[in-house]
Amino acid sequence: MDAALEIHDYLPLAYPSASEGEYIRFVWDSFESNYASGKYQFAVLAFHMLYMSYVYFSVWQIKGASPEAFTHAVLFQQKEKELLTASSPFTFSEVNERGIFKFLRLAGCENQHIGQFQKLVDQRNEIAHPNGNIFFSDQSTADQRIEEVMQQIRAIQSHMTPVLHRCLLQFVRNSANPDEREIEDVAVHVEMNFLHKHYLSRKDIEACLVCDLGDFEQSPFRAEVHALMQALTARLDE
Repeated sequence: MDAALEIHDYLPLAYPSASEGEYIRFVWDSFESNYASGKYQFAVLAFHMLYMSYVYFSVWQIKGASPEAFTHAVLFQQKEKELLTASSPFTFSEVNERGIFKFLRLAGCENQHIGQFQKLVDQRNEIAHPNGNIFFSDQSTADQRIEEVMQQIRAIQSHMTPVLHRCLLQFVRNSANPDEREIEDVAVHVEMNFLHKHYLSRKDIEACLVCDLGDFEQSPFRAEVHALMQALTARLDE
């Protein structure tokens, strides 16, 4: 169970809508209760749902950071319209699960990485149907699968830093001038227009904080840029 807690570092700190946060908490509670009661197969299924949610959040960040490249990647795919007009990461659930991983190529993941990510979907499919088999009947096998999932999440996250830096630089450019912001309060602005917009996790924020902002050092809004970054840093202490 302790190993599974790591996934929270990769899931958003805050959500644009209460229902999205409630959904993630519901899935985690389902995992936790099934794990605690020894129903490991159902616990693994719930953990896989958290894993796919993480993947959707990552693809959403790619979409926001590189909209033109994302649009080109979507062309001629099934569910093209749903992908292009997605209103939240959860819209990606309408796309074939194996197919959604292909968009991670835009973050630098290669075919061998994509194949490894897709294997977890194939393995999940084996246990999600009434085939008479209990694949996870003890804590040891469940913990092994949880670690396999976390390895894949760490692997995806390792490719996301350039994506997150593009999101941050775009945000700072659009936010440096306080007279052009709709929200005056810096902390609220960061929350609503950066964390919520990109579904940022603790790991995402840590990656953003090492972004080179040297181009803003000569900006007349340098102090505002520093204030934005301080507000972002403060979210890690909450």
